[in-house]
Amino acid sequence: MTVNQVALAYLVASIFFILALKGLSSPESARRGNLLGMIGMALAVLTTLSIILGGRLEFVFLAMLIGGSIGAFVARRVQMTQMPETVAAMHSLVGMAAVLIAVAAVNNPSAFGVPDPMPTGNRLELFIGTFVGAITFTGSVIAFGKLAGLGKHFRLFSSAPVVFKGQHLLNLALALVMVGFGVAFFLATDKAWTPFWIMTGIAFALGVLIIIPIGGADMPVVISMLNSYSGWAAAGIGFSLNNSMLIIAGSLVGSSGAILSYIMCRAMNRAFISVILGGFGAAEGTAAAGADQKQVKSGSADDAAFLMSNAESVIIVPGYGLAVARAQHSVKEMADKLVKKGVNVRFAIHPVAGRMPGHMNVLLAEAEVPYDLVYEMDDINNEFSTTDVVLVLGANDVVNPLAHQQGSAIYGMPILEAHKARTVLVNKRSMAVGYAGLDNPLFYMDRTMMVFGDAKKTVEDIVKAI
Repeated sequence: MTVNQVALAYLVASIFFILALKGLSSPESARRGNLLGMIGMALAVLTTLSIILGGRLEFVFLAMLIGGSIGAFVARRVQMTQMPETVAAMHSLVGMAAVLIAVAAVNNPSAFGVPDPMPTGNRLELFIGTFVGAITFTGSVIAFGKLAGLGKHFRLFSSAPVVFKGQHLLNLALALVMVGFGVAFFLATDKAWTPFWIMTGIAFALGVLIIIPIGGADMPVVISMLNSYSGWAAAGIGFSLNNSMLIIAGSLVGSSGAILSYIMCRAMNRAFISVILGGFGAAEGTAAAGADQKQVKSGSADDAAFLMSNAESVIIVPGYGLAVARAQHSVKEMADKLVKKGVNVRFAIHPVAGRMPGHMNVLLAEAEVPYDLVYEMDDINNEFSTTDVVLVLGANDVVNPLAHQQGSAIYGMPILEAHKARTVLVNKRSMAVGYAGLDNPLFYMDRTMMVFGDAKKTVEDIVKAI
C-alpha cells in the first residue's frame, strides 16, 4: 500500500472507532458499537500488516494466533461477575505492551523508522509513554488482585486501603526522581540504558503505590482511570513510532477514559485531580457502633411477593449481590409478572453499582430487560418518595443514607434515595457491611423489611408466590 492509501485506511478505521464509542454510550446501540469497533480494529490490523509485508510475518501471525487463542479461551470462561478484574487485566497488558515497544525502539530505532541516534523529540515521547505504561501495568495488576479478592493471599491485594506513614511524600519523591532520570534519558546522546531502566523501575513501583491505598468502594473509579492511562500510554508510543493509528486510538481511549473517570468522581463525590494522582484512597469506614445489637424487621419471599403484587409502583435497585447470584434472569421474570398485574415496574441504576461502570446495565441487558424500564440515578431519584415499594437486591453503599451525614466516609456521595419510599425491601445474604465498610441505617428503618438469602433463590421464590 502507498503512504496515502495507508493514511486513508487508518482514517476509515478511526471513524469506525469514533462510531463505536458513540454506540457504546447507550445500551440500545451497544451491540452495534462493539461491532463497529471490531471492524475498525480489523481494518487497522490489516493495514499495519500491509506495511510490513517484506518482514517476518510468520512471527506476527504466530503471536496473533497465541494471543487470540488465549483471549478466546479466557473470554469464554469469564463470568459476568469477573468482568471488572478481567478489564483490569486487559489494561495491564496494554501498559506492558507500551513498555516493551519502548524498549525495542530504544534498542533498535531504525527498525521502527526512527533515526539512530534517536532524536530528542522521540526520546521525550518514549519517556512519557514508558512511564505511563509502566504505572498502568503494575497499577492494573494491583486492581486485578483487589477485585479478584486475592487479599487473603497477599496483603497488597487487600480490598481495604493499604496505607503507611509518609506514603504521599514517598510517592512524590519517587515521581520527582523518575522525572529526573527521564530527563537524563531525554538529554542523552547515546542509548542511555541506565537512566531509562531506573526511570522504568520507579514507574513500576509507583503503579503499585498509587493503587494500594485505594479501597474497594473506589474500584469503579480505578477501572476508568486505568483505562485512561492505558490509552495515553498507547498514544505516547504512537508519537514515537510515527504511527497515526496508535495516536488516534490511544487518544480516543485516553480521553474517553478521562471523561468516564470524571463522571465516576461526580457519582462518588471525589476530586478529579486527586483521582488522577492516585491520592483518593482514604481509609475505609467502619461498621456503626453497636450494629450487631440493632433490631431489623425480617420477612419471607412470600411477604415480599404480597407487598409488590399489591403495590401500584415498584422500583428495583440491583447491586453486586445480584451479579454474584446471577439473578438477572429471575429478576426479569419477576418484573414481567408484576407488569402483567398492572404494577408500574422500573429499575434504578447507580453509576457505580457493582464493580465497574455500567456493570448493572450489562446484566440487565443480558436478561433482555426493556431499556425503557431502566433509569439512571438522576432520572429516577425524584420518584422514590412517591413509590410504594423499593426492592434492593444486593446493593448497600449506593443506597446508604450515611451519604447525607456530615463526617461519614461517604458524605456527599450521590445515592439512590430508596429510604424515601413508602416500603423498602432489602435482599441480602447477611447484615455484613458493603464494600465501603459502612453499616447502613436503611436496614433498621421502620418501613424496611429484610429478606435474607441468596438473591437468585429469593427472587425465584418471589416469582412462585406472585
